[in-house]
Amino acid sequence: MIRNLGAYFLMMGWVLRKPRKFSVFWAMLMREIHAIGISSIPIVVLMSTFIGAVISLQTASNMDNPLLPSYTVGYITQSSVILEFSPTIISLILAGKVGSNISSEIGTMRITEQIDALEIMGINSLNHLILPKVFAAVIYFPILVIFSMILAMVGGLISLIISDLSTAETYVLGLRSWFEVYNVIYALIKTVAFGFIIVSVSSFYGYYVKGGSLDVGRASTKAVVISSITILITNFIITKLMLL
Repeated sequence: MIRNLGAYFLMMGWVLRKPRKFSVFWAMLMREIHAIGISSIPIVVLMSTFIGAVISLQTASNMDNPLLPSYTVGYITQSSVILEFSPTIISLILAGKVGSNISSEIGTMRITEQIDALEIMGINSLNHLILPKVFAAVIYFPILVIFSMILAMVGGLISLIISDLSTAETYVLGLRSWFEVYNVIYALIKTVAFGFIIVSVSSFYGYYVKGGSLDVGRASTKAVVISSITILITNFIITKLMLL
């Protein structure tokens, strides 16, 4: 474990260097934004809408205390979505989708000797392959999370109206009650950290894979598991530092 950690930091030292050709880096960045960010929109839309709807329905169905105002449903949905659901749960989902793809892609390049060919040509393969992915995740993951927040709240509104458990006016009042911009900033900071973790950890396990196609599959599975565990630990640390 300590050896892997040392190799990880050594790898990131080579990754986080200035690209030799900005035009090549820019082209790679645009490709990775599409592969990492834009292709993830459908799953973010689906998960956010339905989980936002479930949060609202569960909250409304348990509102049997007459002392609680009716707009509490909207407030609980807003705080749950912003503080935890969108930044953390969506990142865990993306760790499975994006992380496994990155690990498989780089691992396949390793066992087919494409990375060796880059190094023979004098190219910093770590910087060339991984840095655009890191930038794409850090740039686009916060956009996906903001999108997820909006969709989850809209999903909650639609579910309450369809179920006739609340009105749109009451729900929106709850969304606006005690809204704090700092909570959104906190969520986006977590998201940037999670995106960096997903890409760097997945790239690490893909880059250093040895063997054949079965080993690439094992490396992808390990990358997803380690990324998810690291996200949960990082979530605790950031929450401790920023909210308590």
